[in-house]
Amino acid sequence: MQKRWLIKNLPDESAITSLNASLQVEPTVSRLLLQRGITSFETAQAFFRPQLNEIHYPFLMQDMQRAVDRVNRAVQSEEQIMLFGDYDVDGTTAVAVMWNVLTEHYDRIEFYIPDRYAEGYGVSKQGINYAQEQGITLIIALDCGVKSVELIAYAKSLGIDFIVCDHHTPGDVLPDAIVLDPKRTDCNYPYKELSGCGVGFKLLQALCTTNNWDTQTLFAQLDLLAISIGADIVPITGENRILCYHGLKLLNEHPRAGIAEIVKVAGKEFPLTLTNVVFVIAPRINAAGRIHTGKKAVRLMISTDRAELQEMAASIHADNEERRGLDQAITAEALEQIAQDLAFESKRSTVVFRESWHKGVIGIVASRLIENHYRPTIVLTESNGKATGSARSIRGLDIHEALQQCADLLEQFGGHAFAAGMTLPLENVAAFSERFEKVVHELLSPEMSVAEQTVDLDLGFQEIFLAHEKAGQVPKLKRILNQLEPHGPGNMKPVFVTRNVFAQQARLLKDLHLKVVLEQPGSAIAIEGIGFNMPDKYDLVQSGEPFDVLYTLETNRWNDRETLQLNIKDIRPSL
Repeated sequence: MQKRWLIKNLPDESAITSLNASLQVEPTVSRLLLQRGITSFETAQAFFRPQLNEIHYPFLMQDMQRAVDRVNRAVQSEEQIMLFGDYDVDGTTAVAVMWNVLTEHYDRIEFYIPDRYAEGYGVSKQGINYAQEQGITLIIALDCGVKSVELIAYAKSLGIDFIVCDHHTPGDVLPDAIVLDPKRTDCNYPYKELSGCGVGFKLLQALCTTNNWDTQTLFAQLDLLAISIGADIVPITGENRILCYHGLKLLNEHPRAGIAEIVKVAGKEFPLTLTNVVFVIAPRINAAGRIHTGKKAVRLMISTDRAELQEMAASIHADNEERRGLDQAITAEALEQIAQDLAFESKRSTVVFRESWHKGVIGIVASRLIENHYRPTIVLTESNGKATGSARSIRGLDIHEALQQCADLLEQFGGHAFAAGMTLPLENVAAFSERFEKVVHELLSPEMSVAEQTVDLDLGFQEIFLAHEKAGQVPKLKRILNQLEPHGPGNMKPVFVTRNVFAQQARLLKDLHLKVVLEQPGSAIAIEGIGFNMPDKYDLVQSGEPFDVLYTLETNRWNDRETLQLNIKDIRPSL
């Protein structure tokens, strides 16, 4: 896949010099910080050492006082409360966090995670009926509910109240409930990008403030909140950065038993970065809901029984292995379906459908297809007599907005700019595919259909190392860059470009991954690098011609020795 390289503008030289003097850092670091809006010692201190006392007052969120009053009334009246969470990482962590804190003060609580296949996404009628049977009069919905107008009205008719803790974009009408959602148009909460777990955390913060509860238990849940932030790909800015920074610190320094077991069965070691959380912990928590039930994931996060946790971690790991096999098989089938579509090259969207595909992995498959064909993608399968799908988007196209223009063909849909889900009648699949392509064609210009890679700085190999540092060791620059963590949207890992390099050595691992040793004329430094899934670049690097390389700086540990390694993002011939 060809990518367009977008080189960021260099900051003003006077600003670089000023920040160098203020922070006593190298110009490369100053340039990176200025690109991130860090212009002074004070802003650098806030970025590198975020403080928990800087998180926002929870009562700034619309309806927060009503939510606190309703929970307290339920406790005082000894009502039965149910925590209803979505089956993904954000929903299950939200339920675990709410459970771990509320059960310290009240015991008439249970949790409910809907079955992905029998009930589908979000609040379900089956869950409401179960609540009625159990005598539950208050449901706290976590990471779902803001669009469940009819179902919450149904619950109301049964005498069941709802508090909705959601972070998705509301529809035109809010449900008849107490709705906590920073994306409400009438909500003045200063930070709009909380995860669903984050909104639940703010309700707990408000309850602690009102009831004078010790916040030690609340802040002991920050590891789970950090997992939700990473898994849900919300921006790592503002309040999320503060919460995630401290959550990762807690996760690494005092890992809870369930998470430690997951890391162990995955064959990984602490410390973990947020990237490790996204690719190691999150897929395994998600796999429980994709393959069997998300209730296993919640139990993993609330249990303290070591034997039970070991058994659950092994089971969840097995779910993930099954998920991985399904993912690979369905991706191959979807790519074959695309290859057989003679009109595909003229399209700006991808919509594929097969009745037999496993519903639990179609979102992952949609992301895989974008890696191969860069365009907004929807993968559909059949479930309960309906077509159900997952959508993933690309930069520049709001997938939720595109689906709104297809709403008359859909029974329900929800999500945000980059990811969404939908249900539609089977007979509408062809018409929906055609309409979606038409909408995308109108919203997406040809230029936007080319994958982009943002590049922070043009860097020579000699700039990576100080004069006394050797190429075999991890340089000071990399150690400083580690402090920019956690990385994610709004604070991506710095990407560098080095021009006119040559390969001393090059080989393909498993005929797929490009392993190289690179050198740049004028520098005696040779650096190892790896480009995952880049067999198409092998001939270029072997040609003996100079090329430009995009990469992030990583450390590679082997036999207790750490060395610098380039994680190669793209390669193209030098001009």
